[in-house]
Amino acid sequence: MTCYCYIVECADGTYYTGWTTDPERRVKTHNAGRGATYTRMRRTVKLVYLEEQPDRTAAMKRERAIKTLSREKKMKLIRP
Repeated sequence: MTCYCYIVECADGTYYTGWTTDPERRVKTHNAGRGATYTRMRRTVKLVYLEEQPDRTAAMKRERAIKTLSREKKMKLIRP
C-alpha cells in the first residue's frame, strides 16, 4: 500500500510532520481538530510538502528523519 510522508504548515507558521495513506483526508482531519494534539491548537493547517513512500515502514522512517531536521532544512525541503 502506498503511503505518504507530509508536512503541514500551521496557522502560527510552525511545521508538523506526519505520515498517512490519504493526504487529503488527513489534512481535513487536522483542520477539523481531530488530528494530532499539536495541530489542534494551531489550526488551520495547509499541506506544504508531500513525499510518496512505498509502504508504512518507509513512511514512518522518513517521518522520523524529517522531524530531526532543523526548521531551515525543512524549509529547503519544502521550497528547493
